[in-house]
Amino acid sequence: MYKQTYLQRKALRFRQFKRKGYALFACLGRVVTIGVLSVATLTSASAAIKTFSVVGDSIANTPGDDSPDKEATLDDVEITGSRAPLALGQAARMVTVLSREDIQAAPVQSINDLLKLAVGVDVRQRGPVGAQTDVSIRGGTSEQITILINGINICDPQTGHNTFDFPCDLSDIERIEILEGPAGRVYGTSSLVGAINIVTTSSPKLGEVRRGLNMRMEGGSFGYLSAAGRMAIDVHSLSANYTRSDGYSRSKAGHLNSDYNGFKTFYQGSTTLNSKLSTLHWYAGLTTKGFGSNTFYSAKFDEQYERTTKIHAALQGELTIGKLHVRPAIYWNRGYDRFELIRGSEEKVPFNYHRSDVFGINLNTYFDWQLGRTAMGAEFRNEDIVSTNLGEPLSNPFSHYKVGLNRSNLSFHLEHNILLKRFTLSAGFIAIKNTWNQMPFKLYPGIDASYRIGDHWKVYASYNSSLRMPSFTELYYSVGGHKADKYLKPEELHAVEGGVKYSNHWLTAQTSIFHHHARNMIDWVMDTRDPNAVWQSVNHTKVNTFGQEISLNSKLSTLNFQLSYCHLHQQKQEAAYLQSQYSLEYLRHKVTASLRWSITDYLRLSISYRWQDRMGSYTTVDGEVRDYHPYSVVDARLDWLQDSYTLYLEGNNLTGHRYVDYGNVPQPGCWITAGYAKKF
Repeated sequence: MYKQTYLQRKALRFRQFKRKGYALFACLGRVVTIGVLSVATLTSASAAIKTFSVVGDSIANTPGDDSPDKEATLDDVEITGSRAPLALGQAARMVTVLSREDIQAAPVQSINDLLKLAVGVDVRQRGPVGAQTDVSIRGGTSEQITILINGINICDPQTGHNTFDFPCDLSDIERIEILEGPAGRVYGTSSLVGAINIVTTSSPKLGEVRRGLNMRMEGGSFGYLSAAGRMAIDVHSLSANYTRSDGYSRSKAGHLNSDYNGFKTFYQGSTTLNSKLSTLHWYAGLTTKGFGSNTFYSAKFDEQYERTTKIHAALQGELTIGKLHVRPAIYWNRGYDRFELIRGSEEKVPFNYHRSDVFGINLNTYFDWQLGRTAMGAEFRNEDIVSTNLGEPLSNPFSHYKVGLNRSNLSFHLEHNILLKRFTLSAGFIAIKNTWNQMPFKLYPGIDASYRIGDHWKVYASYNSSLRMPSFTELYYSVGGHKADKYLKPEELHAVEGGVKYSNHWLTAQTSIFHHHARNMIDWVMDTRDPNAVWQSVNHTKVNTFGQEISLNSKLSTLNFQLSYCHLHQQKQEAAYLQSQYSLEYLRHKVTASLRWSITDYLRLSISYRWQDRMGSYTTVDGEVRDYHPYSVVDARLDWLQDSYTLYLEGNNLTGHRYVDYGNVPQPGCWITAGYAKKF
């Protein structure tokens, strides 16, 4: 996709109108600028803006500055790149925003597939339609990023493999924010190399009526079938989705071993209580799925199977007391996981059962004063697991669960933002204490700065630090050819970054360089010199990552073209005979390109391309060590758009290349999907 611009001409631009048949200004064939409106006028118009599904509806009000530079554009959306909410045009931190328009046009079937199009994100799928996905940022691992829904952390302490079971459907999403680099002072533990925040469609403003029903059905290759629906009634919305596939591979015995079936549902609502507590938001989601995990965890067994269930619930409030803004939240996440090494044969090899519970409560406050905007707050998070093999013996075993573990995390944060006409400075720290291994309070600081040069240029620089606690699997999984170390240390990372951006009404160009210095990095490694070696969880001493990103995005009247490139180089202190599952395998090169062409008012073509070159190797079933090879993938989608319905045809991996992105798990060839979406 593309990097949203930080630099904007300070006037209102009706961007969402120019390619619509009903657009008032469609006949002009260009972006129309309608004078200059004051901040107060734009604020009062926000409800009307939302009815036209404009992505951005919030503004930034710089304290003590009444200059015209404070004027906001309709796409100056509020993002979460800092503790204090800032408009995208003001934020000093790099944030990639995938808008609702990007999501609707992309040739993807899941959120996991959508993230592949972000150049700094590494998406490694072991199965189709998001059966199991590992997502990382800038050479990290899937354990090292924070995943959030509306700012609520949904990371699974058992394993990062299960974190990406999203309860919401693509139709629920307003935008996706990708924060690259350490995000400890913004999102706390686990955000070692970045964070991904999924923002769902907001409730209507006071007095606005929003009702409707959307339904979608699609089917395609390998027995793929999906049906979804979303209903909205005023401040409430409910979505549901069922997806299944026969899979694309079979075991040596001839059985399907990459089949999939899953169901998810997501409800959200809000209410306005009184003049003080402006709004109360809540959501609840459920996702359950079963999938053939063929050779996911062991190349010797090709009929593995796994079933997971996730429950998410959260309650968030927004309270305004004079100049003080208070945002409390409380949340609960529960996960069930059953893994079968030999599918349906518990008598041969016992199944692994896990149940994890996460309870959290956080408070974030901010206020504006003469010297800028200050944010402070705290979070308490308790993580608990009961299992057949992860943890210490339970005093009262029950059901399948014989062992377990409980740990708590307490953090405090403080941040201050200086917001001047052209300069933004954001600095702060987070102090964290975890009960595991009697970890004391540790401080992780960060600072971001940006300066706008003229109307089109912006330079920025940052230093940030963060940490990640080991997952329960890394601490205790010592079965099936694995040996864990329960005394693993937390991972720590310090990063510096600098970049420059140029933006005008039709072109956005950006380049950045960064350096990550990490220590105590956790990985599963195997000593290839020993024929009887097992996978062991270890702390690598040091890992240095050097990287560069370049991106171009051009918007013309009927064309939107994007081209991005990311290069990484890692230096590690490790022996050559060690084979890694994670941190020694990273994308050395990644190129993404996309073209979105509005052929007519009713016909739209979207094409995406990516080329990846991964470092590292894997061992085959026969014991042969193979390097990962570069590969390219071309996806396309053709939409026929009408007011009440949409017909579309998608093709994924059109070249049919059977590439390997995870050892011994070849990906499917060409995948064709056709669909129909109806709006009531």
